[in-house]
Amino acid sequence: MTAHPPASAPRPRGRSRRRSRRAVAPIAAVSVLVAGAALTGCGQQRDADVYTVMNSSTDESYHRWDAEAMARCGKQLGVTIEQQSVPAAQVMTKALRMASSKSLPDIVQFDASEMPTFADAGGLTDLKSLGLSTEDIPEGIVDFGSYKGTYYGAARSVNTLALFYNKDMLDQAGIEVPTTWDELRAAAKKLTEGKRYGLALSAGGAEDGVFQFTPFMWSNGGDETKLDSPEVVEALDYWKGLLKDGSLSKSTVNWTQADVNDQFMAGNAAMMINGPWQVETLNTDKSLHWEIAQIPVPEQGADSVGPLGGAVLTVPNTGDEQREKTAGKIVACLSSQQEQLTYALNSWMVPANSEAAAEWREEVPELDALADQVAAARSRTAKLGAGWSSVSLALQSAFQSALTGQSSEAALKRAQQRATSGN
Repeated sequence: MTAHPPASAPRPRGRSRRRSRRAVAPIAAVSVLVAGAALTGCGQQRDADVYTVMNSSTDESYHRWDAEAMARCGKQLGVTIEQQSVPAAQVMTKALRMASSKSLPDIVQFDASEMPTFADAGGLTDLKSLGLSTEDIPEGIVDFGSYKGTYYGAARSVNTLALFYNKDMLDQAGIEVPTTWDELRAAAKKLTEGKRYGLALSAGGAEDGVFQFTPFMWSNGGDETKLDSPEVVEALDYWKGLLKDGSLSKSTVNWTQADVNDQFMAGNAAMMINGPWQVETLNTDKSLHWEIAQIPVPEQGADSVGPLGGAVLTVPNTGDEQREKTAGKIVACLSSQQEQLTYALNSWMVPANSEAAAEWREEVPELDALADQVAAARSRTAKLGAGWSSVSLALQSAFQSALTGQSSEAALKRAQQRATSGN
């Protein structure tokens, strides 16, 4: 893909957003705080026609896009919708404080990996009970917004990871776009030259690294419920092999996904694993000709299974049924097919709704591989719910140990112990 914006060039696009480490609140503490708010109802008088949405849209562009969507939905529903934006890492803690003071907003947009913690404490309302349907949403994305089979969070758009590559570098080296692990390792090794590495990825001690490891773990048949299985060990050994070849920088263990993108744009990496949130930044360099493909798989014909990322709109359980019903209508409007398409085209994300996603493919065909990757993607919390945070922290530690000398088997055995014991 050349570095120019797609056909709808005048439309503002999303920025490259760094994923920050999120504070993991103890579930017991969440339960106490949330239950108090849910059982006693709202502790403040509210304007009957004013509804509040708390989200993490602190970036000017995202804040503006959300404000415009809320204005459209407010007009349609005959209410005023106000936006309260806080940094992403503070959404959960802010929601907890507001729960304890019985002042929760009508709608909270949680990162999908955090939503189960609030749902586990009984703090969220079943969206289907408020009239929202999941009929046109792929099963993986329904799971993304669900906890223990109950649909609590509506996604407007989702994202996942893909293989980004410098087309000029691959063409000059006479290398085809890799589709299997063997091809990726061979291509990365051949493309490594001087200060340039064949591949860049994040294996840092934060959620970035875990997010980037899941395609290798899941596509190899690994599972987050057994981190020391042969399939997970093999996936981490694959990363170690790339490092041993010199195809990955030793700084990989410290890089965020934004750092990876910086290396790719500087010409220090011929390929990278990254997501669509980097597209706007990539497109600022007119001389950079990049394209994307699905992340290579262990064997030809296997599914490339990546992680679903993004946020979901939820309705807190405040005890005020009438306000909750109206909040449900607001969520339905914000996550409607047209609003999803508008939001996704602004932010480079993929619409959650199948029909909106089909329209999106036509608008941005150069990102078609991303839509294919999303179709097979999985929610990180689908199997473990609120227990995902323990697995994530355990894996982060395992990366640091295995990529700096310890065997993958030993590092992941310790990770499994940490994930199950909490120590």
